This record gives sequence, C-alpha cells and structure tokens, in this order.
Amino acid sequence: MVNILHRVGIAASANKVYEALTTLEGNQGWWDSNAKGDAKKNGVLTFFKDVDMKVVETQPNELVKWKCVRGPAEWVDTEIIFELVQRGAQTFVLFSHVGWKNPVEFMHHCSTQWAYFVVSLKELVETGKGHPAPDEMKLYAP
Repeated sequence: MVNILHRVGIAASANKVYEALTTLEGNQGWWDSNAKGDAKKNGVLTFFKDVDMKVVETQPNELVKWKCVRGPAEWVDTEIIFELVQRGAQTFVLFSHVGWKNPVEFMHHCSTQWAYFVVSLKELVETGKGHPAPDEMKLYAP
C-alpha cells in the first residue's frame, strides 16, 4: 500500500484547526463549499456529490480520521487522517491519505490536490477565507 503525506504549519491553536475539520461549515470553508452531512464522530460527510467520508475517529485538538465509503474506486476503503500537533502558537497538520493499493496516475493528481486543499485549510483558519471547490485553482485543463 502507498500513502499521500503532507505537513503544513498553521498560525492558530489546535482547537481552531480541529473545529474547521469537525464542523460542516469548516469543511465547506476549505474543501468543498457544497459539502453536506455530519462532521462529528460516526457521521458521514458528502463531498463533490459522490464522495462519502465516514468520520471514524476524533480526538479533540489532536486527530480527525475519515474513511471513504463511497467515491472513486481508488479511494474506497482508504483513510484520510489529520494529526494535529501544537507547538507554541503554531499547529502542524500532518495529513495522510492512506491505503492506496497502487500508485496510479490518479494518485499523483490527488496528492497535488490534497496539498492545495491543506493549504486552503491553513488559509481558512488563519484568515477566515479558504479556497474550497468549486472555486479552487484548477490544476488541470478543463
């Protein structure tokens, strides 16, 4: 199995980052402005109309873990993990998308997109405005 890994520092408390990951409004602010569902533990969030993420674990100010239960074939049964590590006035987000069966071309695309959206999370928390879909920068020709 192969994984996507990213790390970004956010000038905010772990609590503020955790809130952006565990509320519908927060997820709409950094990843998909049309997201629907429940961002709390055991809830299901729907992104892009056809991607369902079950919230399988939360540890306040430390961890948020989702499992893809519906979406692209390469994503189903993979996990999205946000580990939060606060150091002083900065919180580091250690992002992982784990469980890919093969490093297919789609994984390369997703790695770049995830990097962009983790930076969008940083922008949301630090400034109050992220760059969620559908208004994100397009990293491919339409």
